[in-house]
Amino acid sequence: MREYRIGRAAELLGVSTDTVRRWVDSGRLGAVRTEGGQRLIDGEALAAFTTEVADQPEPELIAARSARNRFTGIITSVIVDKVAAQVEIQAGPHRIVSLLTREAVEELGLEPGVLATASVKATNVIVELPAP
Repeated sequence: MREYRIGRAAELLGVSTDTVRRWVDSGRLGAVRTEGGQRLIDGEALAAFTTEVADQPEPELIAARSARNRFTGIITSVIVDKVAAQVEIQAGPHRIVSLLTREAVEELGLEPGVLATASVKATNVIVELPAP
């Protein structure tokens, strides 16, 4: 079982540590305390929660933005077939879907709750600016 500290969960969700603490304190996100008092969040529970949070609409843009090529997040879904597999990663508000071989999924041990980075290389990159 993979577990994440409050700070790492906040980074993966794209929110502050205080926000994650409030979610835990309110019962919206489950956590357990270690003997030392640190809160740990189960990886599978965090994966499910990231999907719930990502379904909320994005706030209006207030500044220019351009996507980066590396997205670190938590795996929320793995669908494996005989030869191919589909892996979904939730990286803050971004949902990345990758198609790869079954062999790669098995070798890397990819499963919901695992921390992973999606490296994206594309021939087209779209840069967005807010309307004037």
